[in-house]
Amino acid sequence: MTAATHFPSFPAGAEAAESADAVLLGLDPEQREVATTLRGPVCVLAGAGTGKTRAITHRIAYGVRSGQLMPASVLAVTFTNRAAGEMRGRLRSLGAGGVQARTFHSAALRQLQYFWPRAIGGDLPRLVERKVQLVAEAGARCRLRLDRGELRDVTGEIEWAKVTQTVPSDYPAAALKAGREAPRDMAEIAQIYATYEQLKRDRAMIDFEDVLLLTVGILQDRHDIAEQIRSQYQHFVVDEYQDVSPLQQRLLELWLGDRDSLCVVGDASQTIYSFTGATPDHLLDFRTRYPNATLVKLVRDYRSTPQVVHLANGLLAQARGRAAEHRLELVSQREPGPAPVYAEYADEPAEAEGVAARIRQLISAGVPAGEIAVLYRINAQSEVYEQALADAGVPYQLRGAERFFERAEVQKALLALRGAARSGGNDPLLDDVVELGSQVRAVLSSTGWTAEPPAGSGAVRDQWESLAALVRLAEDFARARSGATLADLAIELEERRAAQHAPTVQGVTLASLHAAKGLEWDAVFLVGLTDGMVPITYAKTDEQIEEERRLLYVGVTRARHHLTLSWGLSRSPGGRATRRPSRFLNGLRPGSGALAPRAGAPAAGPAAPGRGRARRSPARCRVCGRTLTEAGELKLLRCEDCPSDMDEGLYERLREWRAARAKEQGLPAYCVFTDKTLMAIAEAAPGEDGELASIPGVGVRKLDRYGADVLAICAGQEPGDGAGADA
Repeated sequence: MTAATHFPSFPAGAEAAESADAVLLGLDPEQREVATTLRGPVCVLAGAGTGKTRAITHRIAYGVRSGQLMPASVLAVTFTNRAAGEMRGRLRSLGAGGVQARTFHSAALRQLQYFWPRAIGGDLPRLVERKVQLVAEAGARCRLRLDRGELRDVTGEIEWAKVTQTVPSDYPAAALKAGREAPRDMAEIAQIYATYEQLKRDRAMIDFEDVLLLTVGILQDRHDIAEQIRSQYQHFVVDEYQDVSPLQQRLLELWLGDRDSLCVVGDASQTIYSFTGATPDHLLDFRTRYPNATLVKLVRDYRSTPQVVHLANGLLAQARGRAAEHRLELVSQREPGPAPVYAEYADEPAEAEGVAARIRQLISAGVPAGEIAVLYRINAQSEVYEQALADAGVPYQLRGAERFFERAEVQKALLALRGAARSGGNDPLLDDVVELGSQVRAVLSSTGWTAEPPAGSGAVRDQWESLAALVRLAEDFARARSGATLADLAIELEERRAAQHAPTVQGVTLASLHAAKGLEWDAVFLVGLTDGMVPITYAKTDEQIEEERRLLYVGVTRARHHLTLSWGLSRSPGGRATRRPSRFLNGLRPGSGALAPRAGAPAAGPAAPGRGRARRSPARCRVCGRTLTEAGELKLLRCEDCPSDMDEGLYERLREWRAARAKEQGLPAYCVFTDKTLMAIAEAAPGEDGELASIPGVGVRKLDRYGADVLAICAGQEPGDGAGADA
């Protein structure tokens, strides 16, 4: 990995940038043009991995260091707390710490809180914490029952309506015009939407979309307040501009007024959030609105190898539509690496096992687990990979799971660090310890930190990884800020906690393609790449299909060095091999032509594990006979809604046994057996090895390890002494 490809949390530069010109050191010609063009409108078209954050932070820092920009007059806006936190860290290291870097929502909320008493009077209504619960209540009041999936999708429709500034009565017509795939009758959704809004009014509550709507309303109606904001912020930078919604664009216009000191950065080929109201039109129309705008294209890719970049360019070469007309041809700046691997498997579990095995090989070869990611189209695909990685003893983290700063061990560590910072030289833990990283390690030793990680991949290892992330963060902080103290670090950690800007935890990341946007890893596995999944089956129009292609492009460009693309020919073992690889790979993977292969045709690339398995009939519910497709249903061998004949007492005994075994081995309980597998065992009550092995989620390894105990419990006996547990 070259220095240009991977930027640390706190890039060095604060001391080096003794003059404005020093800020420009290390920038390529196009990045330098971005950094030095400080007046008038600027549009930066920046491909994946081209250092756009580096370019815009150095632009702001150069303006501040040269005296052309006052730090407090600049507002930098992006779309995630993580990105805003990273930008603030970089700006501080470059000597531009007074610049505001925020998300649209946090900037608007700050303004709303400040101006609400003056504009409206009284206290700002409280924010809705759980929007889904309120939508469920609205549905119930309308006598409409929503299942979990419908509830999520109806909530998404309400959010879309609000960011496109569509009122409830206009929703059906607007949704039809936009080609929305509504989860319920559009008139019913409009009714739920109207009731949801009424519930909020009755309870003096607002949601995140209201934050933007109310801020826009105040700025439109109160010119004095709008002018006060404009007098504070004279220069704006907007990152990920292809993702702005009409509502966010309107807010930006109100912030700007009649000025044009605006720098926007984006890539139309990474527009993947249209379902939320995002549109690349504002980026693509920028020079129409500002004919005198400076246009800069960043195409030097510092992230990915030429092999990865070649595949990414090939994907976009097949694209159609307006965004495709503005695609950027990336040019890798890295040394050559391995060719992308294409792997075909008989079914999804075989694919997950193959991916887990390859990940173990990479870790053994020296690739850190935290630099590996498994990316899938929908979150429901994660379970089989969680199981496969757990079986392989590989630590992992689910992106979007428990927040880092809410973990018990992290809260305990922050408390200890704050206490040590207040004590200063009076803390005996810090006697004769000078260097900041060493001080942090000394303090964290009191909370369970050890220099060497514990064995295994369970809860104890997860806790160690959390503390290790804090240690690495402290070391990066010390390198970036010479002379930084424990008190400085405590302030930094508090700011990160408030912004939910978490450090990297060393475990394989499991994430959806949407959640992976803005991130990167040394090794990326793109899984489940079949037609019907990528592109997703409900993508019908040409525009929707093209967004699915862009989503795959985003996935490909997350990889720095190793890239594997895989698919399974059936959902479950023994299922019919009716699936085919994603059409987006046609003409790109070796041996594939421009036309999609027939279903079940052999794919090019390395021979895939599991291809020789016997093919049986699709799994069917043993109660109603319906074909099963969901992972949880496949484990139970019945539909979730079909009646269960589970032996409740047996299930509880199995749960107690599992808890004891997990504690014994230092593993999370699900690494022994998942709840669904225990339910399936309690329903089947197997009496011999063959019956137990046939239950999905058991498998040969777990049969060897736990089979004797489970069969004993099912027979009403006490489990054995655990001999052979580690076989």
